[in-house]
Amino acid sequence: MKQIITQKEPINLDALLAHGDSPSDGADLVFIGKVRNHSRGKTVTHIDYEIYDTMALKELNKIADEALAQWDTGRILIVHRFGRVNIGEPSIVIAVSSSHRDESYRSSRYIIDEIKKRVPIWKKEFYSDGSEWIGDRN
Repeated sequence: MKQIITQKEPINLDALLAHGDSPSDGADLVFIGKVRNHSRGKTVTHIDYEIYDTMALKELNKIADEALAQWDTGRILIVHRFGRVNIGEPSIVIAVSSSHRDESYRSSRYIIDEIKKRVPIWKKEFYSDGSEWIGDRN
């Protein structure tokens, strides 16, 4: 099972993780990427994510399908925010369930690495003294 979501609203972790697990899954791995208060030696006040939604959803689905084909996973959930995301708020959540932990770890790492490389989502960091588009996908 896979579920792919892009949304402007804050991510409700409890609601997302409450559905889709299977009794055959022995491992649930959740990666939460949050907005931090510093970057490149500057104080970050918030981040704004812009997304080409149609293409992003298509690419996120492809990445999830690739992970499902490579590892024995029962569930893959990917949620990415767009718009303003404040310090400490999750900007991305990836949840992977599998029979054994190794598949969950490997699949989750593959998913986040491929998202950074391939998905048309751009971030602009806002600082106490200005802002900057970040192009290195880190």
